[in-house]
Amino acid sequence: MSTISMIILVIGYLVLAPILGCLLAGVDRKISARMQGRDGPSILQPYYDVRKFLEKDQITPNKVQDFYVMCFLLFIIITGCIFFSGGDLLLVIFALTLANVFLIVAAFSSYSPYSQIGAERELYQMMAYEPMVLLTAIGFYLVSGSFQVDAILSGDEMPFIYLIGIFIGFLFILTIKFRKSPFDLSMSHHAHQDLVRGLTTEFSGRSLAAVEISHWYENIMLLGFVFLFFCNGTIVGYVVGIVVCILAYFLEIVIDNCFARMKWQVALKSSWVVAIALGVINVGALMILQ
Repeated sequence: MSTISMIILVIGYLVLAPILGCLLAGVDRKISARMQGRDGPSILQPYYDVRKFLEKDQITPNKVQDFYVMCFLLFIIITGCIFFSGGDLLLVIFALTLANVFLIVAAFSSYSPYSQIGAERELYQMMAYEPMVLLTAIGFYLVSGSFQVDAILSGDEMPFIYLIGIFIGFLFILTIKFRKSPFDLSMSHHAHQDLVRGLTTEFSGRSLAAVEISHWYENIMLLGFVFLFFCNGTIVGYVVGIVVCILAYFLEIVIDNCFARMKWQVALKSSWVVAIALGVINVGALMILQ
């Protein structure tokens, strides 16, 4: 990948990711409302919410919290830039994990019981999905011979052909990463009474806006992982990848509206079972066949 192409892709991610992420969040609300027999808000409602947050006064327990939230936003953006510039998948995973650590520390710094419970559950969720994410990177390496995103994109065959088990496992942990039921445990997307708003209970104003924008960036980057499974350097591969990304997000919306929230213990155990049953076996099979 040339330097000019990398710059164009990075600029495109910086500009388009929050727009697409905002629209996805709006479509999510609209479809969820229709499934529940309601009209639902405007598709642009997430944008209106963030604009409202930016106009509100900043009220935080301490100044350190704002710093950690800004670091969370910064590292989410850096993660996406590395990914869409064709960088190293392992570096992408490391930067994404570090970003989530900043969000957890920001929640802990408020000393609010709801924020701390949300932060603890976020740590459990990280323990749940990280093995599958790492197995996904290993699977791509075994198929393409490289951890570089641009090398994976330029392959002759769709990685999905060899990574069916890993793909299913990755879709499973996407429910956690997208913060959907039944694994909506740390941030209380549906405002459960036991958590209030979990991690973001003490966030307000610009800090809360930064968290929402970070999620827009992160969701687009995660869908980029889904796209990798189907890209083979051809127009057909690009089209199939985009269609599967749309279908995957719609599937997560359906799951979110059809399943009740489970305990964090279930999320942890089920994610590890899926990682072993699908991810490890898939990786093992690839290593034997090579």
